[in-house]
Amino acid sequence: MYADLLIHSAQMMATLKGFSTGPACGNAMSEIGLIEDGAVAIREGMIVAVGTTAEVQAGGWVGPETRQISARNRVVTPGFVDPHTHVLYAGSRENELSLKIKGVPYLEILKQGGGILSTVRSTKQATDEEIKAQTGRRLQTMLSLGTTTVEVKSGYGLTTEEEIRSLRLIKELGSEQVLDLVPTFMGAHAVPPGYSEEEFTNYIIEDMLPKIAAEGLAEFCDVFCEPGVFSVRSSERILAKARQLNLKLKIHADELAASAGGTELAAKMGVISAEHLLQASDEGISGLAKQGVIAVLLPATSFNLAKNSYARARTMIGAGVPVALATDSNPGSSPTESMPLVITLACLYLRLSPEEALTAATINAAHAIGRADQVGSLEVGKQGDVLILDIPNLNYLPYHFGSNPVGVVIKRGKVVWEF
Repeated sequence: MYADLLIHSAQMMATLKGFSTGPACGNAMSEIGLIEDGAVAIREGMIVAVGTTAEVQAGGWVGPETRQISARNRVVTPGFVDPHTHVLYAGSRENELSLKIKGVPYLEILKQGGGILSTVRSTKQATDEEIKAQTGRRLQTMLSLGTTTVEVKSGYGLTTEEEIRSLRLIKELGSEQVLDLVPTFMGAHAVPPGYSEEEFTNYIIEDMLPKIAAEGLAEFCDVFCEPGVFSVRSSERILAKARQLNLKLKIHADELAASAGGTELAAKMGVISAEHLLQASDEGISGLAKQGVIAVLLPATSFNLAKNSYARARTMIGAGVPVALATDSNPGSSPTESMPLVITLACLYLRLSPEEALTAATINAAHAIGRADQVGSLEVGKQGDVLILDIPNLNYLPYHFGSNPVGVVIKRGKVVWEF
């Protein structure tokens, strides 16, 4: 049997091989499985051969109908995996930019009815078709920038009906879009007017979670654990109920306030991933390492909020915490769809090497959403999700920012975007 597609002659190919059973930690984050003059063969959407061009060609995979793409003088990698986004919403919040420039804190904007609550109103007022059209454009932008798998959270509904609606729209978009979408329920995104924190926490536990679990629309449950939003106690109650209902767990932790305790809760609960972590304590970081919790870091959010405060990625890596990267694509604190930009920011401000950043944006990100057996590396038996980057070497990826380095995007063995 011949391959449907052969990508060959890559200047260098980063396979990220060897981390499908567990995320890369410590020094292993720099081991990206480089092959010079690399090639990958794909049949029926799945990778069937990986190696040097000579090795793959000698394997008998090339037939008269095999499409061949030369990656000469270019770099081949797995498709980027974005494990933390809020990309499903309507409207925008550019009006808040001037407030941020003036130094108005995010939680103050939220109290004034802005922030998440503003997007909740816009999303509720929009039709299903309007939400899907706006979100679809953002997903297509992600695809053009190399993202082939993306986690999408609800959280701009804040009622059971609206949260179910959001998750249903994520499912519909997943069946209509090229990208693979991974749905996360995040009703615990903000406390809406008219509720105390305890009242809304009870509503999530007693009404939202059971109905959403019964619908089978979400794979993960996330909560915004932060003073002024959901306390450690409330967050633990929500996550415990979600676990009872067989949802996998994520947590927004220690983004805005020091010693908030969210990182420690992440370790205690053994969540799959803890996200943001700008204010994570040494004790919390140690706990993440012991429990194997993946730290999903969001440098574009730090950059956009302009506080000159970033997560301590080097401390985390040194402690043995597996680190992943994501855009946090959302209308307020990180209105971007660009994983290449995130990789640049991770190298400049998190002090990751290009190799570590690529690991964090592919195989470790895949682990953060439970997809490492399918995507995140170029290995036989995985989906044929491949990028051909129009760059001469990996260092060039974070070095040359502000433009799109992606020449070709291949999803399940099909060319779905080409510059």
